[in-house]
Amino acid sequence: MEKIILAADHAGFLLKEEVKSFLSHQGWIVVDEGTVDEQPVDYADYAAAVAEGVSSGRYDRGILVCGSGVGMAIVANKFPGGRAALSLDEEMAALSRRHNDSNILVLAGRMTRRDVALKIVTTWLQTPFEGGRHQRRLDKIKAIEQELLKQ
Repeated sequence: MEKIILAADHAGFLLKEEVKSFLSHQGWIVVDEGTVDEQPVDYADYAAAVAEGVSSGRYDRGILVCGSGVGMAIVANKFPGGRAALSLDEEMAALSRRHNDSNILVLAGRMTRRDVALKIVTTWLQTPFEGGRHQRRLDKIKAIEQELLKQ
């Protein structure tokens, strides 16, 4: 099994703990970047830790959890090569992998039940990238990132 990095803010802490336990029981090596409880923290710090780990290539995939998932996704997508996808159901998770080769899954801790979240995670981990016409689109995203980095 590969390593996977995950983190949450206070609103996503409990769901993150459930996901971490689930992944560990499935044999994944889980690197937990926090938070450690439900005390208020800034989601941007935790999203950046995971996104940097994926962007740098130290981890192939990451999972983030905050209240709505929106803030974490915004931060994670600022990192070169970060393709964070907020997924509220299995179909969104599958499409994010098949069409976008998402490498960071973002869950909404306040809106996603445990059983649904674990199905989303499973689908996301098991769904391959289709390539083909979708690769052309990812290449365009990479070109845009490279151009922005030059500025």
